[in-house]
Amino acid sequence: MITSVEMTNFGLQKHIRWDHLSRINLIIGENSSGKTFVLKAIYTALKTLEQYKKGKEVKGLADILSDKLYWTFQVDKLGDLVTKGENSLSFSMQEEDHSFSYEFGKDTNHQISKVNTNYTESRKDSSIFIPAKEVVSLFQVILKSREQDAMFGFDDTYLDLVKALQVPPMKEKNYSAFSRSKKKLKNIFDGQIVYDVQQNQWHFQQGNTKYPIGVTSEGIKKIAILNRLLSNRYLSNHSIICIDEVDAALHPKAISEYLDIIFDLAQNGIQFFIATHSYFVIKKLCLLSQQHNMSIPVLSLDGQKEPHFDDMKDGMPDNSIIDESIRLYKAEVDMALGV
Repeated sequence: MITSVEMTNFGLQKHIRWDHLSRINLIIGENSSGKTFVLKAIYTALKTLEQYKKGKEVKGLADILSDKLYWTFQVDKLGDLVTKGENSLSFSMQEEDHSFSYEFGKDTNHQISKVNTNYTESRKDSSIFIPAKEVVSLFQVILKSREQDAMFGFDDTYLDLVKALQVPPMKEKNYSAFSRSKKKLKNIFDGQIVYDVQQNQWHFQQGNTKYPIGVTSEGIKKIAILNRLLSNRYLSNHSIICIDEVDAALHPKAISEYLDIIFDLAQNGIQFFIATHSYFVIKKLCLLSQQHNMSIPVLSLDGQKEPHFDDMKDGMPDNSIIDESIRLYKAEVDMALGV
């Protein structure tokens, strides 16, 4: 489990030091506050460590990291990731007894020289990034644009996810700790996504009936993705999942059920980093945190202010999203009272 993350002059973020991380960690902020950027920074570090010294991998740590940053952030040169007006960026991450850090300057093209870690072998448990946009209906487009054409457009978070979804389910080898969560996921929409190898396409299946993936709602596809990753054992009980806009394409009841499942998975060892600007998500996680006395650290981002840190155990965080919800509620009360 990641216990702390620090980044300096990384994109929009002048400096973030996020300590005392837990099984569920929430990043909140308005649009363009840099939530996705922070998620991707964490994700690139994890995937770099998963590839490092894996099997017959001959690339060094710096080369693996450079490629991952390049294809995840899709910049012309890595130096473009440095905050405008600054000379260099740095990133460090602590995962229990292991550490990983790097640094490079604004003139860096593709080669990073300052990379350090005490990992002596590859990170064994897979991480995954679930983007706000659904990927299932764009499956073949993503694979072609990256594996055949090597073009920008769909970054590595999309490519890694579609590759992970290609792994077939393992009916006899599922983790027993995840069985309840899988049943809940399948029951939300009473079905699952299945891949037809012969037709080379996805379907949504309810009982014995299959529907084309193109006419299946984005909400169904979003939730079915997590069920697939649990069924094919891509995820283990030490995996780390980054979810961008966890509420995207889901109605309130489905969001609540989805977050209940995420909480169950966190209780069984998976760590989550979730980005949102939804009051509903924030409130639901706050209730779960206080009901179960579980720490849910919150990083609040505001491009005009310093990052702010809270914990859901202590109540709702102080943030413009919360302030706007309170303002609307007061306006409704005033209107009802004729004020």
